[in-house]
Formats: sequence, C-alpha cells, structure tokens
Amino acid sequence: MAAAYIAGAEVFYRMTGAMIFYETGKYTVILLLLIGMFYKGTSAKTVPYWIYLLILVPGIVVASVTLDYDVVFRKAIAFNLSGPVCLGVAALYCYYKKITKTEFNYLLLMLLLPLVTNMAYLYFYTPSIGEALMSGTNSNYAASGGYGPNQISTVMGLGAFLVCTRLFVIKDKIINSVDLLLLALMSYRAMVTFSRGGVITGLICVVAFLVIFYGKQSSRDQSKLFSKMLILLISIVAIWGYTALQTQGLITYRYTNRNAAGKLEDDITTGRAELITTELQGFYYNPVIGVGVGKAKEARSAETGTETASHNEISRLLSEHGLLGLVALLILIFVPIVFWTKFRNNYYFLAFLAFWFLTINHSAMRIALPAFVYGLALLYIVDEKKDPIYRKRLKH
Repeated sequence: MAAAYIAGAEVFYRMTGAMIFYETGKYTVILLLLIGMFYKGTSAKTVPYWIYLLILVPGIVVASVTLDYDVVFRKAIAFNLSGPVCLGVAALYCYYKKITKTEFNYLLLMLLLPLVTNMAYLYFYTPSIGEALMSGTNSNYAASGGYGPNQISTVMGLGAFLVCTRLFVIKDKIINSVDLLLLALMSYRAMVTFSRGGVITGLICVVAFLVIFYGKQSSRDQSKLFSKMLILLISIVAIWGYTALQTQGLITYRYTNRNAAGKLEDDITTGRAELITTELQGFYYNPVIGVGVGKAKEARSAETGTETASHNEISRLLSEHGLLGLVALLILIFVPIVFWTKFRNNYYFLAFLAFWFLTINHSAMRIALPAFVYGLALLYIVDEKKDPIYRKRLKH
C-alpha cells in the first residue's frame, strides 16, 4: 500500500518540488518492495523475473566502454535503468502474491488518492484554459500545471480509469456518485493537456476491464450492467463535448491530428517515430550486445544534434541491450499471459497489462507507475475466508 501511494504521488511530488532528487519516487517504490520481500519473501516461481533483472547487467558493462568520457556514468545508468529495475522488483514481489479482494480494493484506493490530490492541484494552480491555449494544438505545459503534459496525461488517465472501474466494482450509490464526479474532473484534466497518450490508454484500459468483468458476471448481473455502461457512455460524450467547448474546438483538431488552423499534420506520432527509428538502427548495427545503457540517447544527440530522451521503452531496450533486450521483452509479455491462463481471478489483469504496455510505448518508464501497475497484474486474488460457523453441542 505504501508503494502504491508513492507510485501514485510521484508526479505530484515532482511538480511541487518535493523530491529529494529526480528519481526519488522509483527508488522509494523499490525500497518499500524490497522491505516487503525481506519480511514476506517471494514465490519460488519468480525465476523468469530474476533472469529479467540479470539481463540488464551486461548493458551496464557495455556502457562502461561505449559511453563518452564527458558523460556522468552513474547518472546515465540510474536514469535509464531505474524504471526497468523498478518493474523487475515489483514483479518479484507481486508474482503469485496472495491478496484478498478487500485488500486489493484498498490497494487501488491507496493508488488513487494521490492522483485525486494531483487533480485538485491542477485545478487550483493552472490558468484558465482560454489563457493556456496560446500554444495551439501541441501538448500544453500551461494546462498541465507547468509540468510535462505526457506524464500528467498518463496519471490523470489512470485515475479516470480507476474511478471508472469503481462504478462497477463498488455497489454504493453515494460512492458511485462521487466517483462519477471524479471521472469527469480527471478526464477533463487529462484531455486539456493535449497529450493523447494517457487519454487513449485510459480508454483502452476501461474497455479491457469491462470485457473481463462482463464475462465473469452471471446472465442476471450482465443485464444490470447495461444501465451503468450506458451512464458511463453518456458521461464520456458529455465530458468530450464540454472539453471541446472550453478549448474552442482545438481538442477535436488534436485528436484528428490537425494543427490549430485545421490542416492535417504529416506525423501523427509527433516525432516519436523518428526516435524509434534511430534506436532500432542501434539494434540493427549492434544486434547481439546492443549499444549499452544510455548510449542510444548519446548516439541520437550526435546524429541529430538534439538531446532527446527515448519515449519508447521497447525500442530503447532493443537498442541498448540487443538480443538480451528481446529476451527480456518476451519474458515481460509472456509470463503474465501464462499466469492468466492458470488463474483468471483478477478483473484488472488485461487492463493493467495494457496500461503498462501502452504507457512504455509513448512515455517510456520515466515514472514508477507503469512498472508498479505491471506488478499489480501479477497478484493472485483469493476469496475471503468465510466466517467459521459455530454449532451448539446437543445436550443428551
């Protein structure tokens, strides 16, 4: 729960300057989970994730040879590996970890609460949307509290997803009403960042959750779900309409890949395709051992003249770790799938896995959230033990 809270609060702490250093959030999550493993241990079936962590080591050795002398080796390694290591530790702690449904819901609440705080901060400390629209249809720093729109969109998208699922999991009209209000507020803040990644990821996660949740219900309960799904659909349309009105239609241009003048843009990826291409070239020319941790950014800087960090963790993994990176990627994808075929008891499994995969494709692993959420998909949720029945002894 402590790790969940820190993972949810990391972006808020960065925004407000509350971090001791930039990667404090990821290191704190790692530390808390290591403490948990020290006291409670891990499953004997976590061997694939130990292999995953060991795969990251050769890239450090290669980097010690390939990185330029003027690069601070420790910072380059820490910046590029803190996310993957955080993912590995989260997977080690959570894989086959038994948790009751009640505990799991509390865990998600601990993840959601700091996201609500972040949302409130954005409403209080950002200018009116009309003043913030001077940058056209590009990702908007002003509407994101002066912080990275990509990361704000990611956390608000996850927050909207979590409150959306609570509409179906929690059966309480008052709580559902509050969650519906939070859904509207968070969705609006996610959309006005003009960063599409977090919003689209959140929508896909909602669909993934509903597919599994609907399939697990009885035919009687399935019919009851339609009313809630209809309310949810109407709410999403209303939120979109309000956002379009507030942004003077620019949000529609953004999601149809047009500029402020309504002209269709050439590149829908806003430069990410070029970043992926340069990293895949590194994999092409160094397929076995890769270019080394942190070298992909350095090589791109030398080639293009601009120092831009990777937005795609998959291409970075292949470029910097070579074939070992491909093996690591296969472990991360197929181990959860095998786990799911055995224990289909987590409604959130597909949604959490989708959140991790989609987020690392548009925002890499700059925050702990995708790594931690990946770990949550591996939890083994059990039904609460029924209260023991005490029987009176019959008197003869």
